[in-house]
Amino acid sequence: MKSHPVSTALALWLDPEAALSPEHSHALQVSGWAVMPVTTLDNLLTHAADAAMVVLHLTLDATRLKAVQQLLQEAGLSTPVVCRVDRHELDLAVEATQAGALTVLAAQDVRTASWQRLHNQINPSTPRLSPQPVRNVVFVDPASQHLLALAQKVAQADVTALLVGPTGSGKEVLARVLHEASGRAHGPFVALNCAAMPENLIEDMLFGHEKGAFTGAHRDQKGLFEQAQGGTLFLDEIGEMPMHLQSKLLRVLQERQLTRLGGQSVIPLNVRIVAATNKDLKKAIAEREFREDLYYRIATFRMRLLPLAERPGDIIPLAMQCLLQHDKKPWQLHPQAQMQLLQYPWPGNVRELENVMRRAMVLCTDHVVTPAHLMFDDWLTASAPATTSTPAPAPAQSSVNAEPAALSAPAQPVAGFDEFMNAAKHTFGLQAPVITDEAPSLHAEVPTDLHSAARMNEHQVIMATLASTPSKTEAAKRLGISPRTLRYKLAQLREHGLGMANAAY
Repeated sequence: MKSHPVSTALALWLDPEAALSPEHSHALQVSGWAVMPVTTLDNLLTHAADAAMVVLHLTLDATRLKAVQQLLQEAGLSTPVVCRVDRHELDLAVEATQAGALTVLAAQDVRTASWQRLHNQINPSTPRLSPQPVRNVVFVDPASQHLLALAQKVAQADVTALLVGPTGSGKEVLARVLHEASGRAHGPFVALNCAAMPENLIEDMLFGHEKGAFTGAHRDQKGLFEQAQGGTLFLDEIGEMPMHLQSKLLRVLQERQLTRLGGQSVIPLNVRIVAATNKDLKKAIAEREFREDLYYRIATFRMRLLPLAERPGDIIPLAMQCLLQHDKKPWQLHPQAQMQLLQYPWPGNVRELENVMRRAMVLCTDHVVTPAHLMFDDWLTASAPATTSTPAPAPAQSSVNAEPAALSAPAQPVAGFDEFMNAAKHTFGLQAPVITDEAPSLHAEVPTDLHSAARMNEHQVIMATLASTPSKTEAAKRLGISPRTLRYKLAQLREHGLGMANAAY
């Protein structure tokens, strides 16, 4: 019966003479090791900080061991080195031990017990029966909690997973949960957005190249598959991958090995693939835009993320998380602001919610977010947000200067919100904020038309940023625009008669 590892630690396998054999790979993994083959000292140094040990093959003398030890010492690392020597090279085994090797094993030793003893020796107090997911993730809504429980089960199975959901719904966050909750948590997490790279560069990014493979290839370059050895490779927007690369990716997934561009040697892979898309891949298959065989290879387990509007229990905790992540001071969400957040349809999902809360932080000066501080992305094209969970009509969205409409009743706390705030207080050392029903009085003129409202909003954001930053350069940086653009906007606002007393031109 197959045994299961107690915990997973990373072992770097350096053997210039031969590739990692399937027998050694199996023995290490069953004993609790995630093994990553490296071929050069540079490769070893790249991953040494994450490794629990280095497994080194010696042939003639201990020169290679001393070079590895010097490299680790110069990097400020004390990673133990385990040497493998031929079982007939007794003198070399003694020399390696005297040179400081943690232990010496026979190069042909594939016994699980040998590697298990090393695991217990190097990691005596790190049992992790169920690795924890990444910190600062929000799964409060019942649908999200069900998805989290499912993700933790899938993570332990070490199968490929396909994450399906709309843009901005948190697919990369879930991919990191799958990585951190798996036996590969000590290995690297490498991500690639297939839609963000030019078509002619994706192949080189994924598979790497050898020196001289093409003009400008002055040195060997590892691809993302090699960089993710022992860990997880996240392929976002995989539905945008060109067809000719889909066939190459399928071959790599089937054979678990690759050959670099311009190279001849075969590189074995120990990588878990998690893919994500916001497209209907079945429709893409029917339209001959995506390979059916690749779909079934990556969709061993398919997980769907709901739009944010369909998991309202996450909205307020996510909003509070955004506030606390960017400012450790206690923040409060006024009940009327909570009501508007819950009623807005969130077409941009979590990413849009983060934008709304960042704007609120720019406008808010007393750490109490009210409806006047909420600027939604589509408020200029809709008079009111769509109501998602309550039958009562939603209050009309106003500019940041307009007085909020009175609501008939305060918002009810979201289920699970108290637990989230308790966790936030523990994480950030905050005192529980006391939220009152009294909103700060807002005395400002209501804009009479759409263009005036837009100018008033822009004026409010710019003036609030200028008041809270020491210079226009810093204000422009915080607003996400260039200083030249800021000067242009100040001139425009002056032309329209908006007060610029505090912003000398």
